[in-house]
Amino acid sequence: MSGVVSSVSPSFSAAHRIYVKSLYKRALVNSLNWYIRRDLWRNKAIEIRAEFERNRGVTDPRALAAIFEKAEAELARTQHPDPYRPALFPDGTKWERNIPPPIFSAEEKAAALAAHH
Repeated sequence: MSGVVSSVSPSFSAAHRIYVKSLYKRALVNSLNWYIRRDLWRNKAIEIRAEFERNRGVTDPRALAAIFEKAEAELARTQHPDPYRPALFPDGTKWERNIPPPIFSAEEKAAALAAHH
């Protein structure tokens, strides 16, 4: 023993922590899709954080699995039908709005011009 004491429980793997963080972020993003104003959304974000903090001390794997299953079900149930997408991201309002025209070969150009005359 090196005498260094960690405040993080060694019983949970890094994958577990990554999953919990992902679940928390997905819950926050999904709730933000339902609110236009961030000042109103903030109360919901605090509720979500309180729910995660309430289950922070759970160490039983079966109880954790049940909590995760319930959280995933709730997330799926409250999924927004038209989630917010940043304008320049894929499926955003400006995504590929003014895409450049395709480049044609000389033969394709000649065929297209001949078809219109």
